[in-house]
Amino acid sequence: MDATQLLAQASDVVAAADPAGLMPARQQMALSLGWHIILACFGVAFPAIIFVMHLRGIRKNDPVALGLAKRWGKVSAVLFAIGAVSGTVLSFEMGLLWPGLMGTFGDVLGLPFAFEGLAFFLEAIFLGIYLYGWGRMPQKLHLLMVLPMAITGVVGTYCVLAVNAWMNAPTGFDIVGGEVVNVEPWAVLFNQHAFLAFAHMWLAAYMVAGFSIAAVYAVGMLKGRRDRHHRLGFMVPFAFATVAALAQPFAGHFLGHDLAERQPAKLAAFEFADETADGATPLTIGGIYVDGEVKWAIEIPYLSSVASLNSFTEPVPGLDQFPEEDEPPVNFAHYSFQTMVGIGLLLLATVLLYWSLRWRRKQDLLDNKWFLRLMAVSGILAVVAMEAGWIATEVGRQPWIVYGVMRTTEAAGDHSGELWAIYGGSVVLYGGMTLGAIVVLRSMARRWRKGANDLPSPYGPQSPLAAADGPAAVRDCADERDLSGTGTGTGTDDTEAGR
Repeated sequence: MDATQLLAQASDVVAAADPAGLMPARQQMALSLGWHIILACFGVAFPAIIFVMHLRGIRKNDPVALGLAKRWGKVSAVLFAIGAVSGTVLSFEMGLLWPGLMGTFGDVLGLPFAFEGLAFFLEAIFLGIYLYGWGRMPQKLHLLMVLPMAITGVVGTYCVLAVNAWMNAPTGFDIVGGEVVNVEPWAVLFNQHAFLAFAHMWLAAYMVAGFSIAAVYAVGMLKGRRDRHHRLGFMVPFAFATVAALAQPFAGHFLGHDLAERQPAKLAAFEFADETADGATPLTIGGIYVDGEVKWAIEIPYLSSVASLNSFTEPVPGLDQFPEEDEPPVNFAHYSFQTMVGIGLLLLATVLLYWSLRWRRKQDLLDNKWFLRLMAVSGILAVVAMEAGWIATEVGRQPWIVYGVMRTTEAAGDHSGELWAIYGGSVVLYGGMTLGAIVVLRSMARRWRKGANDLPSPYGPQSPLAAADGPAAVRDCADERDLSGTGTGTGTDDTEAGR
């Protein structure tokens, strides 16, 4: 059943006045998802980056690479712990904020949410094994513990993306007499739009994680730390970010290719198509949509039709084809979309410049302060682009929470006082977690720079229990120091420690 049929079956539903819980629900969801999705990016991409660095350390007997992998594992644990809190909050919010949605479509969405929870716990288990396994497991087996982390991170994120894709392209159920029947939960997980939406987000995750990690080492190099530790720490995540930045335009194009048929009002808002043109629609940059008309915009002929429809003659459907109550917030959707595209193109141009100069002219831009300055803010730029993309997707779908089937006003509850209180508490919670993450990570970085080769942990080799073992504990500490990449141990010692 396509969206048009579902819309026809739901056409007898008359939109009522906005419920009292609508505004606080929207604010709470924007805060929670906007904050959590950054951590989700690291959950998806960081394990693969750690795996490559750890593999390099083993194959090349490289203590610097092993030390970076070990440190990144600890950073990943901090981010995972904070993400566990925000993810737990989100798991309760869907039913609390959107009772109309979950009460009606809970049977449809239950399976992907269940799989997401299972993937989360499996990822936590293998992350713990990886952190504890340094110097205690055969090095190849220890390395393999990263793979389940990477797989479960991808599976959990895919399940969440499948739910969001279903909200944009609903399938797997029928509506008979106002009741949801013939539910097919697997259809939510395996619809074509879910695969395309995940591909786009998966690449965005590697851009966020890759550029953010590289930015840390770019800042270090700007401060004069030009050692191999910083160069290697920059290059591996930057390579991941490069591949993602190169592939992202293609994934985005395929995802948006059928938007004219699936969500034409969203496409019209993205492209600022106020009227359906007689021929190809120009690309509109900037401007403002006022009283049904786009003003003060820059237009590039044909480009909107070419990018959206692969056509030099077919027009993008204009906003004049839709009732005003079915239009999304046009200006907000348009500028969010253009922010995502603009930053994405900037990052793409940056990586192309770097690799072209390195391969053709043998010029290393890591010695160029202006390049390092751009890289120092590349992580922030990638986060802004990713957030803008999500805003464009979610705002562009409005006024529907399930496109063509259920309006957002129908999904919200009637209570606002409690939800505003929850929102206020969430602001404090997320603010505290943000501050805590900054303090902890900066403290870890300072101690590493001062030569703290292994940070204390309850059951680590430097704990009182390990110290009680006498010489064995001292030997373990030495092995750990060599693996950190800052000690003076030889490659043979590193191999023995890993073994």
